[in-house]
Amino acid sequence: MRTEIDDPITLEIIQNSLQATADEMFAVMKKTAMSSIVYEVLDMGTGVTDAKGALASSGAGIPAFVGVLDKAVKVIAKKFGTPGDILPGDVFATNDPYYGGVTHLNDIVVAMPVFACGRIIAWTANIAHNSDLGGMAPGSITDQATEIFQEGLRVPAVKIISKGEPIRPVMEIIKVNSRMPDVLEGDVWAAIASVRIGAKRLQELAEKYGVSTFEKAMSSFMDFGEQVSLAELTNLPKGEFEISEEQDDGRIFNVKITISDTEFVVDLRKNPVQSNKPVNASRDGVMVCAQMLFKSLTDPNSPANEGSFRPIRLLTREGSVFHAKEPAPLGFYYEIELRGKDLMWRCLAPHMPERLAAGHFGSLCGTFTGGIHPDTGRQFTIIEPQVGGWGASPGRDGNTAIFSSFHGETYNCPAEINEARNGLFVERMELNLEPGGEGKYTGGRGIVMDYRIRGESGFLTVGYMRSKFPPWALAGGRVGSPNYVRFIRKDGSSERFAFVSGFTTHADETIRIVTGSGGGYGDPKERDRAAVEEDIKNGLITRERAREVYGIA
Repeated sequence: MRTEIDDPITLEIIQNSLQATADEMFAVMKKTAMSSIVYEVLDMGTGVTDAKGALASSGAGIPAFVGVLDKAVKVIAKKFGTPGDILPGDVFATNDPYYGGVTHLNDIVVAMPVFACGRIIAWTANIAHNSDLGGMAPGSITDQATEIFQEGLRVPAVKIISKGEPIRPVMEIIKVNSRMPDVLEGDVWAAIASVRIGAKRLQELAEKYGVSTFEKAMSSFMDFGEQVSLAELTNLPKGEFEISEEQDDGRIFNVKITISDTEFVVDLRKNPVQSNKPVNASRDGVMVCAQMLFKSLTDPNSPANEGSFRPIRLLTREGSVFHAKEPAPLGFYYEIELRGKDLMWRCLAPHMPERLAAGHFGSLCGTFTGGIHPDTGRQFTIIEPQVGGWGASPGRDGNTAIFSSFHGETYNCPAEINEARNGLFVERMELNLEPGGEGKYTGGRGIVMDYRIRGESGFLTVGYMRSKFPPWALAGGRVGSPNYVRFIRKDGSSERFAFVSGFTTHADETIRIVTGSGGGYGDPKERDRAAVEEDIKNGLITRERAREVYGIA
């Protein structure tokens, strides 16, 4: 009989192995997926939970995705809680935010139970954006949707692999609802391969160290995560902080945050009722945003687990924009969650500028375009999140051309891949030099990117926020610049918009993406002259504009 070993060094080795497992799952998915949104942009996340679904370790990828996985696994574990419902080799999937999916229907969560000694000891899980799940519009996202039924196929936490064998009817239903069935099937199997390799690694760990030691390692590290968060919480300003902010669509969003030595309370109850447009978020999704902000304020450099977030208490009102109830559409959920996170950020930034910079471009700037590929005759859909400028902070300028805080550790799709796989040319990508973000320390720059369409009768769907109200500044800095799209026709005429769905495109027309610069920090007149001269030298500002803004001779 195995002797259980539970000394601190062994427990630490197991915890590091959990992290390595999540990272290996991420690598497997990256190498086997069919969509460039997955294998190039890395619009995905991987993680390991305990038997009950509590997050034990997370891999690379989008922070907002990693926080989804434990919530999805908890729903699956509860739904299939009858003995015999979950067996070795089973794999489950969900994409429905009302059944554990958290985000929107494009994002499929795949989860697998890990068995040892005849019982579940953990779960491996991943999530990735899929290019088309059906629905009323290509790409499955449109601002015309008034209920979730129009946004694509709903997979409400179901079993897709039984004892190692695919459940063919379920797989066929998923495929037949997509306009890109082969790509969808390939990405789903990449997800399955990912959770399988993760389960194998965890079984090896449990066999090597013993199930009891394995489980104790997960539990003890969660407790440690809580201790670290509580210790850091004591260093934050205490009190009640509140802010209301008008959004581009006219709605007023509000947050109240109360910080004590033991709790971080986020109150979002005073917000508008849910919309009949797809600009809503689930409660679980908003919790992910609270978790991301809390982690950045407490201990951003250590791994995140369930214990790290125990001090958070989230208050919402069901039926509101931040706690939508069925059948509200959620296609553009990411913009609403990002608005929620940005609101929390702005609420606290004046009270802790050493931890929180001025506002960043504050949108995913998700760009959906597609049509029939002129070379292959096949349907294609490209999904591109865009990079933009981050806000300045005391002592430093903001970062330039970085993904939003919501999207995190991802990449833009290389022009070569876009042009080879999709029906367009990438003709320009340069810094956005529009005025905005000036200060003693300046906000980082956004970008200008041109896509030239090759095929006839394509479509464009975008949902950019921070278009009417640019990124906010701190300490007397200037606000940043807005996010928007300019559509340029062959005759040179153009129009500007930030939210549009199913806009018809034709060959040789140009989609110009413009992302904003971050907010500035401090009075521009206090900017170091040498820094201004360097900006002029690098073409970031004209001398005339520098005289106007910074007051140099």
